[in-house]
This record gives sequence, C-alpha cells and structure tokens, in this order.
Amino acid sequence: MATEGADFRADRVGSALAGTNPTVLRRMRAGFAVIGDVQHLPGYCVLITDTPGADQLADLPPERQLLFLEDMAILGRAVTAVCSARDPQFRRINLEIQGNTDAFLHAHVTPRYDWEPAEIVGWPAALHHWTKLMTDPGSCPLGPEHDGLRELLGVEIDRQLLAARPG
Repeated sequence: MATEGADFRADRVGSALAGTNPTVLRRMRAGFAVIGDVQHLPGYCVLITDTPGADQLADLPPERQLLFLEDMAILGRAVTAVCSARDPQFRRINLEIQGNTDAFLHAHVTPRYDWEPAEIVGWPAALHHWTKLMTDPGSCPLGPEHDGLRELLGVEIDRQLLAARPG
C-alpha cells in the first residue's frame, strides 16, 4: 500500500487505492482509469488493477478478469470519443496488456494519429517512449496544460460506464 508522502509511481495500485495517485481519472469496476504521466500521444491512458499483487490477468478470478477486460474496452471507447473529437487526425485506438516492465496488471489504451512519423505509425506506440520521440512537444510530460483533456476523459468515462450498466 502507498505510504503518505511517497511517490505514487513507486506503488501505482496502492496509491490509487489510497486516493493519492494524481493520475487517476476515475474508479472503474475492476481498476482505475489513469492518464499517462507522459503524453507522447495525447489521450494516452492506462487501466490499472485494483487488486494488489495481481501481476497478470491470470492472477484474477475469472469473473474479475472479464470485468477488467470490459473496463479496458470502456476506457478504449472513452479515449476514442474524446480524441476523435479533439483531433481530426485521430486514426484508431490500440489496446494492449503487455506487463513486460511494471509488475502489476495494467492495460495500455493508446490513441494513434495520422500525424505520427511514418517510421513509427505501424509499430507499437511504446516506440515513442523507446526512441524518446516527442511527436507533439507541448503534450509530453503530464502537466496543467492537460487539465482540459483530463476533464473530457473523466466525463466520457462516466458516460461510457453509465451506458455499460445492464438494464
């Protein structure tokens, strides 16, 4: 669990549960929708588990696995709606569960744009990070300039969650 005053990045799940992770946009049914601390691609979000110690999807019981995957789809729809309305060069959304570096279950929800460099557009979005390419210099490190984007994403997540409720 996150400790008071600790950097939220040291325990993203614990800090989200404690309410001290500043990147949290909304509580979902099986995790937290967070905006990426680096916005190489504006609107990049991550769904993180709400189950401490869950490293991969198989660590959750089957019913929680399905909820996590549904939350990933809901977050994907929200990011798509916001990013396509904000940028006419929005192309698609990528949904990925990798788990190669961070030892907690999380899913990347990455908008892709026609303005991305040709040498990157056909590759995983992580290439932006690996190559340190700053395709939109004003949108990289998360900061106050992203407050409007954060607000739009939160409102759309709420809308998508409401639409996903049965009955």
